[in-house]
Amino acid sequence: MNGKHITKLGFENKAIGLALAAANVREGTGAGRSEVLAELKSVQANPQAYTAGGVYAELAAHLLEQHAQTEAKRGAALHASPLPYRVWGEDLIEPGARAQMDVAMRLPISRDGALMPDAHVGYGLPIGGVLATENAVIPYGVGVDIGCSMMLSVLPVKANDLSVDGAKSLLLKHTRFGAGVAFEKRERDDHEVLHEGTWHSQNILRHLFDKAATQIGTSGSGNHFVEFGTLTLPQADVGLEAGEYLAILSHSGSRGFGAQVAAHFTGVAQKLHPNLDRAAQKLAWLPLDGEDGAAYWEAMNLAGRYALANHELIHARLGRALKVTPLAQARNSHNLAWKQLVNGQELIVHRKGATPAEAGQLGLIPGSMADPGYLVRGRGNADALASASHGAGRQLGRKAAANTLNKKDVQAYLKQRGVTLIGGGIDEAPQAYKRIQDVIARQSDLVDVVAEFRPRVVRMDTGSEDV
Repeated sequence: MNGKHITKLGFENKAIGLALAAANVREGTGAGRSEVLAELKSVQANPQAYTAGGVYAELAAHLLEQHAQTEAKRGAALHASPLPYRVWGEDLIEPGARAQMDVAMRLPISRDGALMPDAHVGYGLPIGGVLATENAVIPYGVGVDIGCSMMLSVLPVKANDLSVDGAKSLLLKHTRFGAGVAFEKRERDDHEVLHEGTWHSQNILRHLFDKAATQIGTSGSGNHFVEFGTLTLPQADVGLEAGEYLAILSHSGSRGFGAQVAAHFTGVAQKLHPNLDRAAQKLAWLPLDGEDGAAYWEAMNLAGRYALANHELIHARLGRALKVTPLAQARNSHNLAWKQLVNGQELIVHRKGATPAEAGQLGLIPGSMADPGYLVRGRGNADALASASHGAGRQLGRKAAANTLNKKDVQAYLKQRGVTLIGGGIDEAPQAYKRIQDVIARQSDLVDVVAEFRPRVVRMDTGSEDV
């Protein structure tokens, strides 16, 4: 048996090698050429029947992947009009974000969606967009910073017992910010996520492991932060008595590892859909039952666990330095996709800058470097796909903020609210964001507020122009 016999059957590219390898195995067991050719034709006609195991299983799996890709390309045309979807805080949302969500709801794979009150323009799916798709995952529907997330630790310390200088010293010593930054090797913490076998399952994960291990326990640039502040709990909840507590709040993601995973699989998805409408090119998707979709799903979830590991190490370092154990903690991811039942059907729910808010689920919605954030409990609103906002949301883009905001005004805003800032660019100024109180007010049917967090000492990466 040789490649010519296989090619005559209509096999192409990688399938030729897989078919030939399987044929050689069969001939080695005594099967005749005509018998093997008949078997290959049968695999070609019904690959699903051969996926359970046996000599033809790998070939069958590849043929199914090819079929899925072909079907995906055929279905790449957008619907003429978007599916209906609910919008919260419509008066707070810029037209560009609505336009992006409209395009997302025209995808042939889209089944449901919602737009949160902090929504603003992003790449592909708007920030604050929630999109449910059938058997497909959109890398840019998750976002570049895969697994970007929040974490809160409530400490057994009175709110004012840690001085400003003490908080500054702790943050400068025990946190790191910015692209490519890391702790010195002797200072670096270990975490169980680095010992997962998943890192060895794909070439890209093996390639990025050293980067992830080096940057573990650190934060990126932009709007990532670690801050000490006062948590006010108006009534007993989350295992705590009512009162004021010193707390740590952090916003961080999956660092350079997650960004490179996003870039790689976005490229794969776009090659899969070369003729996708130009308006939707950044919404290119991967069939979840295909090889590439399964690989992205595995990498995405690893990036989500890695991002939460960064938070855990940040909070653990600060807790050790203070010689305290947190009384309570909460965390949530807000750049991820989940398998979720929607009207009885399992769909893939993308939350790009949106907080999971199933009934009873705790979540964290921050404001800005000088405005309060909130510990919330989800109400499980089905129209919102059990989601809420992930923050206040930008009302000025980074360039617009840097070009229009006055440094003295920003400093006065911080001083008035008693906030001490380490780093932080003017592009992250409070005035660049919507009022968090307005955003929270627009989603009272999505979440209940459990507690308010007011920042006191905030550390961020340095911006193009520090405040």
